[in-house]
Amino acid sequence: MLQVSVIIPTLNEQHTIAAAIDSATQAGSGDIIVVDGGSADQTTHIAARHAAVTVLTSDQPGRATQQNLGAQNATGDVLLFLHADCRLSPDSISDLVNRVNSSTEIVAGCFRQKIDQPGYRYRSLEAGNLWRVRLLKWAYGDQGIFVRSSVFREHDGFPDVCFLEDLLLMKKLRRAGRVIVLDSHIEVSARRWQQRGVLGQTLRNWLIVAMAQLGVTPERLSKFYPNDR
Repeated sequence: MLQVSVIIPTLNEQHTIAAAIDSATQAGSGDIIVVDGGSADQTTHIAARHAAVTVLTSDQPGRATQQNLGAQNATGDVLLFLHADCRLSPDSISDLVNRVNSSTEIVAGCFRQKIDQPGYRYRSLEAGNLWRVRLLKWAYGDQGIFVRSSVFREHDGFPDVCFLEDLLLMKKLRRAGRVIVLDSHIEVSARRWQQRGVLGQTLRNWLIVAMAQLGVTPERLSKFYPNDR
């Protein structure tokens, strides 16, 4: 039976971290690791109240560094990277284990998104993000990226960059084997779309990816996405 480690990078997520941890516990993970990037709020204290959770603090800021540190301390056969404002569905880990067990060709994947707000705009976002992964094999962090731990380590984990670490990792993984989208869902907070507007946020994302494809560095691109957590 494959074991799944859930790794949650955090920075000032006191309002969301408990729900993320609870969702991982209810989904059946026995190895949950919270890696904090220097929160000034109660994030780490809240996480530490959960007996089954390991709380680490990264010496260097940045989600890539945090997630790599979590992976170094994980014991699972599969690593599942969960953003703190996302929640796993109860059947997510069993679905993951069943699918990964079904074929050694499957090396990585993600879940279907379910944005936690009603409306056709959000359903359209979910559909577009689903087809991005199906066609391009580019999963983003808020889709719950998972990867076999052996493959993650063979490919040196997340690149040491300040931004777009999820996209750069997926570009490596799609060459390593099959990347899939599971039928189970991950619930995603709509807060970024609400803060910046659905159209504005989506256009910004497209522009950033297009510029990355043209060779603009993550350091320069991060300026277009301030305070990204």
